[in-house]
Amino acid sequence: MMRETWQRLKSDPYGLSGLIVVSVFFLIASCVWSGLLGQGWYEVSGTRWEGISAEHWFGTNLIGQDILQRTLFGTATAFEVGLTVTICSTLLGTVMGALSGWYNHSWLDEIILWLKGVLDAIPFYLFAAAVAFALQGSPWAMHVAMIVTFWTTTARIIRGEVIRIKQRGFIEAARAIGLPGLKTVFRHVLPNTFHLLLVQASIVFVAAINTEVILSFLGLGIQDGVSWGLMLAESSQEVLAGHFGNFLAAGTALFLLLMGFNLLADALQDALDSRRIVR
Repeated sequence: MMRETWQRLKSDPYGLSGLIVVSVFFLIASCVWSGLLGQGWYEVSGTRWEGISAEHWFGTNLIGQDILQRTLFGTATAFEVGLTVTICSTLLGTVMGALSGWYNHSWLDEIILWLKGVLDAIPFYLFAAAVAFALQGSPWAMHVAMIVTFWTTTARIIRGEVIRIKQRGFIEAARAIGLPGLKTVFRHVLPNTFHLLLVQASIVFVAAINTEVILSFLGLGIQDGVSWGLMLAESSQEVLAGHFGNFLAAGTALFLLLMGFNLLADALQDALDSRRIVR
C-alpha cells in the first residue's frame, strides 16, 4: 500500500513540489542541528542595517547580526517546534481518541468528550498566556499550550474511525477468540487509522509552526534562540525605518515552508483517500 501511495504522490506535481520544498527545509534544519549552518546567528558581524552584500547576503539587522544566519537557524527552530508538538499531540490524541471510540457511550468516553469540549472552548492565545505565566517563562510553555489543545482534533478523528472500524468482521473475529480489548485496539484497529494520522500530523505540523510565529511575535514563544516569529517582531520597527531585510527573509521562508506542507498534506490526503481496510 505504501508503494501505491508513493506512486500516486509522484504523479501529483503539486504534491511532489511540496515534498521537495519540505525536504529542502528539513535538510537546512539538519545542517543547523549538526553545526554546519546558522551557528553565527547571535554574532554581531556587521554594522547596523547593512544592505545586501557578498558578506551578508540578506543584510544585517538593527544591531548588525547577519539576517541569513538567523533565517537558517530559525528553520531549525520551526522544525523543532513542529516535530515536538506534532509527535506529542498526535500520540496523545490517538490514545484518547482510541479509548473514547472503543468504549463509546461509557463513562470514559463521556469524560474524554467533556475534556475536549472544555479545551476547545478556551481561547487559545489566552490559554497560552496563562500557561506561560504559570510556568514562569519556561521555554516549554508554548509547547505545552499547543500540545494540550492540539490533540483534541486528532482524538475526534480517531474516535469516529475507531467506532466505524470496530464494527468490521475482523474485529468481531478478534473478540470471538477472546483477544483483550486494548490489545485489539492497538494491534488491529489503530494500524488501520495510519492514513488519517499521517494527514492529520502534517496539518498539525503546519499549525504548530504558524502558532509559534504568532506567539513569538507576541512575546509568548521562543525565549532562547531565534525564530521567524522573533524576526518578524523585530521587523515591525525596522519596516517603519525603511529596512525590510528581516521581514522579507522570515516572511518568505515561512510562506515557502507552510505552502510546501499544505501542498504535501493535500497530496497525501488524495493519495491515501483510496485506502481501505483489507483485513
